[in-house]
Amino acid sequence: MNALRCIAFPPFPRPALRKAQARGVLSVHMRSLRTPRGFTLIELLVALVIMALMALMSWRGIDGMLRTQEQTRTRADALLVLQTALGQWGADLDAMLALPTAVPIDWDGQVLRITRRSSAPGDEGALVVAWTRRATPSGAQWLRWQSPPLRTRAAWQQAWQQAAQWARNPGSADQQREVALLPIDGWQIFYFRGNAWSNPLSSSGAAQPTSASPGAAGLPLLGTPGTTATSTMPDGVRLLLTPSPGQALAGQITRDWASPLLGGGKS
Repeated sequence: MNALRCIAFPPFPRPALRKAQARGVLSVHMRSLRTPRGFTLIELLVALVIMALMALMSWRGIDGMLRTQEQTRTRADALLVLQTALGQWGADLDAMLALPTAVPIDWDGQVLRITRRSSAPGDEGALVVAWTRRATPSGAQWLRWQSPPLRTRAAWQQAWQQAAQWARNPGSADQQREVALLPIDGWQIFYFRGNAWSNPLSSSGAAQPTSASPGAAGLPLLGTPGTTATSTMPDGVRLLLTPSPGQALAGQITRDWASPLLGGGKS
């Protein structure tokens, strides 16, 4: 027993223990610095959610810009159509002809008919143009019709009657000569006569061609001597146009025209 008590392990020196512990801690720290640390699953999910939100916001921004661009283009096209239609309206009135045995302009409450010069280069014939509002499969449309060039009184008379028929019951041949301009809900016409705007259907505005001899039907329409129809031409024409909802311009559009023959110009 005494011998066993005498057996003892030598004590571990304290300075050596501290050095060993320091070397172990430093080694673990260096290994942690050398090994890269990856993202956790939660961090990856958060990053994916943020990227998805950014992509959604970008897509909505692009979609909004495309919609705005399309609306701007549609409005610009509609304005161009309206300007072109009103420009043609003014051109027809500017080219109005006062001819013997021919009516320069007439409004019967449904169709406006005009006798005008031909715009084709080198063509000295006349034209009959007509404007009306008529129901179509796509809605009520403002329509324009134009006859072939006319060179005799008989041809003018036939085209004049054909224009009135086209406005009410057009045939397939008449529809080939018409152009749909734009959807409208309504339109009105007024004449400027005696320094005041009045209804063209009043008695003072009724336009009738002067009488002609029985053999005058085959005479040339232009350049024939005789009494012209200048007295039946109004000093001005006012157009009140109401485009259908959804058009480039809302509300009533007013377009006034003054006869260049009177020196008043156009407005």
